[in-house]
Amino acid sequence: MATKSLLLEPKRISNLVADYAKISVFIVISISALKNLRNYFISGLLFWIPLGLSIVVIKFFLELVNDIVPPEYLPEALFNLDSSIPGSGIIWVVLIIILTGALVSNFIGRKLVEVWEKILNKIPGFRGIYKALKQLSDTVLSPSGNSFKKALLVEYPRKGLWTIAFQTGQYQGEIAEKIGQEMINIYVPTTPNPTSGFFIMLPKSDVIELDMSVDEAFKLIISTGVVEPSK
Repeated sequence: MATKSLLLEPKRISNLVADYAKISVFIVISISALKNLRNYFISGLLFWIPLGLSIVVIKFFLELVNDIVPPEYLPEALFNLDSSIPGSGIIWVVLIIILTGALVSNFIGRKLVEVWEKILNKIPGFRGIYKALKQLSDTVLSPSGNSFKKALLVEYPRKGLWTIAFQTGQYQGEIAEKIGQEMINIYVPTTPNPTSGFFIMLPKSDVIELDMSVDEAFKLIISTGVVEPSK
């Protein structure tokens, strides 16, 4: 009997080894499958999150436009349409903006705008807000503006640390005269929210102009370096 049990022992050991091997293979396959599922889930999120947020923002904007325009002036009311058209009020908004632009682009329109701005500048509290927003819109939207035309590389906040900045102007006033060098105005944005940042004046020799576009630089900043600019 003892001899028989000893003969069976190697067989049991081999069976145990085979069972452990099967379990190990199953665990490895399960872990690999879980990793793939995790990657698929993240890829799905990366696809749906920007798409969903874009739809929400557009829907909110279209509803806001329709709320601004009186219901009786919406296209579906004017043409007796049975169904409402989301964002149909944007037609009136675009027309009003175009007509306003045509009006203020001529001599008489510019004079009317100057009178209007003088009236607004006399309103306490409102004056500072309107002036700041107008300067910002003129800088960003004006075709002749120099805002954010170039992406730059600067050492900030200390030597050895490099960050992306944007040129906002080329300052040649009193500060340039006192320093004795050609100065450049730059905006150093924060990440991942580039709408906040720091205004800095640097000698032009201290900045490196990048080949990437402003849009590519913004993508790099917002993504915290994950999205690489196209080569």
